[in-house]
Amino acid sequence: MITLTEIRDYMKEQLERDKKVKSVQIEGESIANALKQASIELGLPVKKLEYEVIEKGTKGIMGIGKKNWKIVAYETRKPAAVQRETEVLSENPEIDLESIKEENKPGEVFVRLNNDGVFLKVTKPVGKGRSVTERMALSRLSERGVGDYDASLVAKVVKQADGEYIKIGDYQYNPANDSTISLEITDQDMKAYIVVNPPGPGGADLTYDDIISYLNANDVVHGIKEDVIRNFIDYPVYNDTVLIAEGTRPKNGRDARIIYNFRTDHSQIKLKEKDGKVDFKELDLVENVVAGQLLAKKIPPEEGRNGRTVTGMVIPAKAGNDVEFLVGKNVKLSEDGLTAVAEINGQVLLLAGKINVEPVYTIQGDVNLHTGNILFLGTVVVKGNVEDGFSVKAAGNIEVYGSVGKCVLDAEGDIIVHQGILGKIDGKARSGMSVFAKFIEHAHVEAGEYVVASDGIIHSHVDANKKIICQGKRASIVGGRLRATEEINAKNLGSVAGTETNLEVGYDPKSKEKLGSLDNRKAELESKLEELEKNITTIEKLQRIQKRLTEEKKQYLTQLNEKRSEVLSELEEVNRETGSLNTYLESLKLIGKVSASGRVYPGVKVFIKNASLVVRTEFKFVTFYLQSNDVKVTKYEAVEEEDITRRL
Repeated sequence: MITLTEIRDYMKEQLERDKKVKSVQIEGESIANALKQASIELGLPVKKLEYEVIEKGTKGIMGIGKKNWKIVAYETRKPAAVQRETEVLSENPEIDLESIKEENKPGEVFVRLNNDGVFLKVTKPVGKGRSVTERMALSRLSERGVGDYDASLVAKVVKQADGEYIKIGDYQYNPANDSTISLEITDQDMKAYIVVNPPGPGGADLTYDDIISYLNANDVVHGIKEDVIRNFIDYPVYNDTVLIAEGTRPKNGRDARIIYNFRTDHSQIKLKEKDGKVDFKELDLVENVVAGQLLAKKIPPEEGRNGRTVTGMVIPAKAGNDVEFLVGKNVKLSEDGLTAVAEINGQVLLLAGKINVEPVYTIQGDVNLHTGNILFLGTVVVKGNVEDGFSVKAAGNIEVYGSVGKCVLDAEGDIIVHQGILGKIDGKARSGMSVFAKFIEHAHVEAGEYVVASDGIIHSHVDANKKIICQGKRASIVGGRLRATEEINAKNLGSVAGTETNLEVGYDPKSKEKLGSLDNRKAELESKLEELEKNITTIEKLQRIQKRLTEEKKQYLTQLNEKRSEVLSELEEVNRETGSLNTYLESLKLIGKVSASGRVYPGVKVFIKNASLVVRTEFKFVTFYLQSNDVKVTKYEAVEEEDITRRL
């Protein structure tokens, strides 16, 4: 417990400290006005003054109830570090001065008169803010007309500064002069304002509970701003309107909406860049989807949240409107009706508000700059031609009613070209199944099953995993290299001019080609391994002679050994894959044959498995076959009856 002697010593110490501070108490219409007067009285510029607000001023209503601001102003006492901080702030105007003021907030003193006594509250300063002095507390009590108080208790409250109201004395209470309050409800009961009159002599201040009770008694029960009331208790605003409660406005529910996982607006074309240049071939006009892909999702309408007036009346909100979720061909709607999923691969389209997936993409004209390159997860039908430099790729079939130039066709299904393929050396056509064309000229063609041409195959590279068939009135195979697993069958082979024409059958062309690549890789690895072995042997010999190696040599030897391990591992994998391919090729039961229903001219070379024959004299109506590792000639054997030539 604090003794009287301790209080006296403390007050004496505070008095001596305060004597050193040159200060003045001033009133003014505003803080700025009060500081100007203080500057005159203290003989100091305003920027060298600090101040504390003793009592806030009010403007009043129409001049009635107007009250001046009361402040205590004193000379700033800044340590060198603080002075430098001020200079830095003046040099850097972008620094947030408000946040700095908040960090350096002075302590405050509050006096309240309740019906049961006088209460005092003192708060601690923040940061470098100035602490409340006992004199400031006594001055505040004097302003409120309080003379009967416990001075020792006041000193204790100032010292503790715990921010709690403590009763420090009594006063002659007069209930008739209590602070009064009036209420106004406006904006269709959505806002409530109070106007508080200051207490008269002997009257009590309003408490938090007084204001809450008054509001409730006048039907204000919702949206009460409790933080405003608590702030009002310490910083009362008299004879002015204070927004004390605000209703909650209704929030209508959001309408249902559909979120599409694909582009619905194709009016704008996004061009792609390639090597820093715009690629006008990549127009990306087709939006592909796969079976099971989520196409769209519906967000249901929201209910909305009701509002409420300050008097507690409910203001109903409107629920959001629903929208119909429509799907068309090859699209499945979930049981809850909220998601749409593609049932097949194809092109997704939004037609008349319905989501559709089309398995066939039809181009009414040519594939050119207007269409760009085509990539589609279904079948592509081109009513015109495919111009030079463009590509058509499809997960289904590709059917071209016109001709194909120096371009790329790539299909998982069949490729059907009603006119012909004019590859101009660089044109390519790859099919997962079969290729059908009127003619093939200067092109690279690859098929998983058959290649069929009705008018001829000229100077092209053609591979088929089953048969190459060239039968028609003018059907001839002239020049190039053709490879088929089962058979090559044409009307004429070669030409009168003796054009070199290579025909290979009896093995899988792809596997044979891969085997050749593996053999080349094996040779490269063996050569690299030999070089590594030489280098390793050289360093190891040097180590035996010198007994030790430099760190650089040791590191190099380690790298060589690691590299050798990598090469040996890859070589082992190549040998394993080579053995597997050889076993597969040897297991093929098909021997293969080459047939001509018309003529076979000199210059034709026939390869059946590992045997070969160079045609030096003209043959008619013959079939070449393998017998005892030799290529033999027999009477022409027609191609077996199959429904593969009817597509053209």
